[in-house]
Amino acid sequence: MHSFTIQEINAILSGELIGSTSAKITGLNQLKDATQNQVTFIGDKKHAKYWKDSNACAAIVNEKIEVEVKENQAIIKVKSADLAMAKLLEVFSPEPPVFDSEIHPTAVIHKTATIAKGAKIGANSYIGKNVVIEEGVFIYPNVSIFDDSKIGANTTIWSGTVIRERSKIGSHCIFHNNVSIGADGFGYRPSEDGKGLVKIPHIGNVIIGNYVEIGANSCIDRGKFSSTILGDGCKIDNLVQIGHNCVLGRCCIMAGSSGLAGSVTLGDGVIIGGSASINDHTTIHAGAKVGAGSGVVSDVPAGKTVLGYPACDSRDMLKQWVALRRLVNK
Repeated sequence: MHSFTIQEINAILSGELIGSTSAKITGLNQLKDATQNQVTFIGDKKHAKYWKDSNACAAIVNEKIEVEVKENQAIIKVKSADLAMAKLLEVFSPEPPVFDSEIHPTAVIHKTATIAKGAKIGANSYIGKNVVIEEGVFIYPNVSIFDDSKIGANTTIWSGTVIRERSKIGSHCIFHNNVSIGADGFGYRPSEDGKGLVKIPHIGNVIIGNYVEIGANSCIDRGKFSSTILGDGCKIDNLVQIGHNCVLGRCCIMAGSSGLAGSVTLGDGVIIGGSASINDHTTIHAGAKVGAGSGVVSDVPAGKTVLGYPACDSRDMLKQWVALRRLVNK
């Protein structure tokens, strides 16, 4: 178990320590549930009122928020309590599951695959023909990586993930449980006789940059002709769908249950809220934001925030909602 003094915690955060506590700090918790050996966080004024009843021995507080210093309790003032919390969560993180051997004897690895020294492969995983696994890759049990794919250094792939043929994955990525990379896109056309549907083959691949994280049960479909591309630093939540031939710039964020239809382009730093849906062949330019539950049917200019269904300027949509409420209440 990790254990720190308040002075050691402050040294990690480089904050301003006010007051003191003799407690040994063994963990973190929210204000209402923290115990006397735990640190808590106050990131906004509306939560500051709960500090007086908290049992935490210390609080990490945004520097603009004033709270009382109590006996045998301390506060550490920082610029961002959220970023400070992220630092301490990393410090207190438990060790990941252990690999008893670098390559489990039940893993099936094609003789043409290249596995770098230090890569670890868990039980019942499958590594296909001409796959390249670089140094420091962790592949947990029951992962399948198909032919001609490449996994960059220090990437972690959790159980149940399937990476289809010809996928190219960058370094320092994290794929959580049951991620699907490189499945066929959703493409059908009516048959000539009008009695059925003809499947459109997808012969492209998926290219994923460095430091990309993809949440559990999310799907990234391969391109119809060329590639579906996720740029460096993209963060994809659970249950997200990214259709064929989509191109995401750097550091895009997609929240849970959102989806991109085929051939959508996201500029750098685009943020897509939860359950939002984006129409095919749409471009959302750099720095734009799409509110949760919105439906985007046309291009969004750089830096714009859109909301609603169909999505429009967020301020205009809020005015519409206010007007409708007034009509209903008349």
